[in-house]
Amino acid sequence: MNLLDKIKVALIGIGNCASALVQGVEYYRDAKFSDDDLVGLSHPDFAGFHVSEIEFVAAFDVVESKVGRDLAEAIFAEPNNVMRYAEVPKTGVKVLKGPPMDGVDDNLRALTKISDAPEVDVVKELKDSGADIVINLLPGSSQEASAFYAEAALKAGCAFINATPIQIASNSDWAKKFEEAGIPLVGDDLQDQLGSTVLHRSILQLLVARGVKVDKSYQLDVGGGAESLDSHYRGRMRKREVKTNAIGQDLPYEAPLVAGSSDYVPFLKNARESYFYVHGRQFGGAPVTIDIRMEVTDGPNAGPVLLDVIRGTKLAMKRGIGGAIESLSAYGFKMPPVSTTMYKAERWVEEFLLGKRRS
Repeated sequence: MNLLDKIKVALIGIGNCASALVQGVEYYRDAKFSDDDLVGLSHPDFAGFHVSEIEFVAAFDVVESKVGRDLAEAIFAEPNNVMRYAEVPKTGVKVLKGPPMDGVDDNLRALTKISDAPEVDVVKELKDSGADIVINLLPGSSQEASAFYAEAALKAGCAFINATPIQIASNSDWAKKFEEAGIPLVGDDLQDQLGSTVLHRSILQLLVARGVKVDKSYQLDVGGGAESLDSHYRGRMRKREVKTNAIGQDLPYEAPLVAGSSDYVPFLKNARESYFYVHGRQFGGAPVTIDIRMEVTDGPNAGPVLLDVIRGTKLAMKRGIGGAIESLSAYGFKMPPVSTTMYKAERWVEEFLLGKRRS
C-alpha cells in the first residue's frame, strides 16, 4: 500500500468504461478550475488530489485482443467501441490474463475470443505492481469473478471499488472483512455522470420539492455496448431491481416504479438511449405528465464519477479507514451500503472530505 506517491490503480476488465477512464486521466491531466473551456469534469482536484496523480499500474482481462498488449492499445481493441477523445501514450502496463470464471457468457463469447495465454497469480501481480486501489469493471453479471477479485484485493492489501451490481460493498460479510483488514471498500453499481438513473432521480427529486405527487413512473434503456448486452440477457432482472430501488430513494412515499434495460441494439454501439415517463398530480390535483428521451455515450459517462471515487478512496486510505465507505458509495453508486437521496449523499461526501464524517 502506497500512501505518499501517486494513486496507483489496477483495472479489472478493460472494456469501454476502462477505456474512457484511462483516456480521461490523460485528457484532464492539466485541467484547472480556471479553465474557461473545461468540459465534463466537476473536480480537477478532489480529496486533495489532482487527476494527474492517478497512475494505472496493473490491468487484467481475458479477451485475446487485449491480453498481452500495452494498456494504451488494449483500451481501443475490439470489442471496445467507445469514442476516442485522447491520445494515450504507452503505459508500460501489459494487460494480464485473469481467470475467466463467469465474466464471459455465451453472448459475450460471440463478440470475443478468450485468450489462450496462461492465467497469472492475481494477488502476486497486484502486490508487485504496488497498486493502492483495484477497480472492478467486469460485466454486471460476473458474480464469481467479482468475488474472486474482491478477495484478491483484500489479500494484496488494496482498496476495492466495485462498479458492478454484484453485492460487495453492500454485503455485510464483505464489509466486515475489509473493515477488519483496515482497507476501504466502495460500491456497488456505478452511477454515471448523467445516466438514466441520475436523471430520473433528479426529476423525481424536483417534483417532490415542488409539491407534485408522483403517481407512477418508468425508465427504459436500450444500448449497444457489451455492458448493454450483458444487462439485457444475463443481468436484466438484477439491473431492474437495482435501478428501481435507486430511483425510489428520492421518493418519500411508495409509488409504482419500473427502471431497467429493455433491449440490446448492436448498431447503437457505445450509445445508450433512455426513455422516461412520469405521471403525477400538481396544485388542485391537476395532472402532469413528463415524457423524455435522452441519448448519451455510455463509456465516458462513467469517467468523472470514477475519478472522484478513486481520489476519495485514496483519502480514506491515508486516514486509515477500513470497511465500506458509506459517503463515497452513496455519492457514486446505485446500490450503496446505506441508501439515501442524492442531495444527502452530496452532503455526506462534503462532510467526509472535511473530516467531519468518518466514512
